[in-house]
Amino acid sequence: MGLLDGALGDMAGALLGKQSAGVEQLLGGFLGASAPGGGSSSALLTMAMTLVQQHGGLGGIVQTLQSGGLGDVVSSWVGTGANQAVLPTQLEHALGGSAVAQAAASAGVDPSQAMNGLAALLPDLIDRLTPEGTVTSGSQAMLTQVMGLLQTR
Repeated sequence: MGLLDGALGDMAGALLGKQSAGVEQLLGGFLGASAPGGGSSSALLTMAMTLVQQHGGLGGIVQTLQSGGLGDVVSSWVGTGANQAVLPTQLEHALGGSAVAQAAASAGVDPSQAMNGLAALLPDLIDRLTPEGTVTSGSQAMLTQVMGLLQTR
């Protein structure tokens, strides 16, 4: 997997120019880690990215989670301080169980492990996509490029 991680990082660097270090860190950190509860970390990342896209992108999922009662928690992920933890049941309530099940199925993630993995992954993913502490056009561009790289795998 190390060679693939390096290749994805190189492609991301070529596509994003000055944002390459952030995308390389994003991909390397997630693809190099084992998924919570076992399974493929790239499949879990694909599921999380699919959910972000289904909710209208990074700004959309942040707004959905805030509207779902996770305002302070999500603000900690976007901000520059420490990320607050989220429970799988909180995410399921805020995102809707059917949306999560659908994203898990399309990414090939076991639905019973999807919420635990998402609760572990989503805070770090949103944090890494908002390095300046806000959702910016650069955050959305990085998200789009990572989605493209995951789809070509």
